Amino acid sequence: MTDIKRKNPVTPGQRFKSDVDYSILTEKRRVKSLVVPLKKTGGRNNYGRITSRFRGGGVKRLYRIIDFKRDKDGIPATVKSIEYDPNHSAYIARVCYRDGEQRYIISPDKIKVGQEIFTGSECEPDVGNTMPLNSIPLGTLIHNVELYPGRGAVLARSAGTYARLTAKEGKYAHITLPSGEVRKVLLTCKATIGQVGNLNHKIVSIGKAGTKRKMGRRPHNRGTSMNPIDHPMGGGEGRSSGGRHPCSPWGKPAKGGKTRKPKNITNNFIIRRRKK
Repeated sequence: MTDIKRKNPVTPGQRFKSDVDYSILTEKRRVKSLVVPLKKTGGRNNYGRITSRFRGGGVKRLYRIIDFKRDKDGIPATVKSIEYDPNHSAYIARVCYRDGEQRYIISPDKIKVGQEIFTGSECEPDVGNTMPLNSIPLGTLIHNVELYPGRGAVLARSAGTYARLTAKEGKYAHITLPSGEVRKVLLTCKATIGQVGNLNHKIVSIGKAGTKRKMGRRPHNRGTSMNPIDHPMGGGEGRSSGGRHPCSPWGKPAKGGKTRKPKNITNNFIIRRRKK
């Protein structure tokens, strides 16, 4: 686990600010063939109307193309560098396959530069290796889990997260997800061994609003501070709690209210709902 850095509070913004120690990163220069331009929307759709509030501005970014499929079976790859990615909370690792191709992957915790990683059902369940679920031993920590074979990883991809393979039944594996939900996933789906790196990401304190603006977030005002015409929780004399209906401006339940469709077809694959 990386360390947290704190600065001397010579300015008010630095008093509560903390940052991750980036000494684990080994490369600052990105590979040009693995980045593409990233267009910002400012929260607007194709009509120019705001669909996501409180977004806009921010520092320009380039998108790093991440290999979530890990489809080069049987070809060993060597970790060349561990790099920062502004688009993901996790770090990324640049790997070079034996045939010369380079790719970016989500960097697992405790992976080292120079280490060899493998993909396929024949490899060992070591950190960084990607295998089908039917080849992974029970109780193993995994991340980058597929939901559909060959479509790429969608589960447990953010910094410090992991899932656990708890059982195998028929053609399905039982996966305990970071939320506590237990879900059935096909045994032919792939997953990567280990925990995602940058474990201290969740305890970093931004410290000031200006940093949030650089991240593309604008000031967020509460519904209770608005007028009744602007928000269902607005109005009232003095400071009010917003009534008994915590919701969005369009009446969508918030703060723990259930919004999942009761007839969602994927309910058949959920064995235990997430912890409240």
